[in-house]
Amino acid sequence: MNHIRHVFFDIGGVLATNGWDREQRKVAIDHFNLDAADFQARHEEMVGPLEQGEVSLDEYLDFTILCRGLPIDHGELKAFIFEQSKPNTESIGIAREVAVGCNYWVMTLNNESDELNRYRITTFGLDEIFNAYLSSCWLGLRKPTHKFYDRALSIAQARPEQSLFIDDREQNLAPAAALGMKTILYESPDQLRAALVSHGIQLNPSGK
Repeated sequence: MNHIRHVFFDIGGVLATNGWDREQRKVAIDHFNLDAADFQARHEEMVGPLEQGEVSLDEYLDFTILCRGLPIDHGELKAFIFEQSKPNTESIGIAREVAVGCNYWVMTLNNESDELNRYRITTFGLDEIFNAYLSSCWLGLRKPTHKFYDRALSIAQARPEQSLFIDDREQNLAPAAALGMKTILYESPDQLRAALVSHGIQLNPSGK
């Protein structure tokens, strides 16, 4: 039987705001009066290595922002980056309902840099919910490459046809579906709850 045994949640865009995406970087450009074009070009060179765990956040900041001799330091910049992250408490509550008192393995499947990932997991209480965190910074790969999903499924020892993946971007869901995973395109907490039920996922309200 192909009943679902593994449920994978994206973090940015589903369980929380995006971590360091276009909208967060725009706030940083305005706040620190950065040269937008220069910062974007430098970011594009470093975001892959950053999210794949090949460089530290300090090294990323040195290359993208602190190279210009601005009167700010790593600590101030990191605090600013972390402050941009806000939890989606309703979606986190739904994830908790899936995880508590159930027979599912519940894991994250996300692109994120190491320090920001750790901050969001602990600050938003995700460490109390999930069995594992299959993040790009620890897998050394990023969505939407097929190898990312292959490696995540191998680590989880999950069969694609018995796995459900929730993400807010269609381009991240397409390769998962091509491997045989069931998918949900996240739009809102209410829509997510209904979609989970339609896939036969049992929710435990006492998990709130």
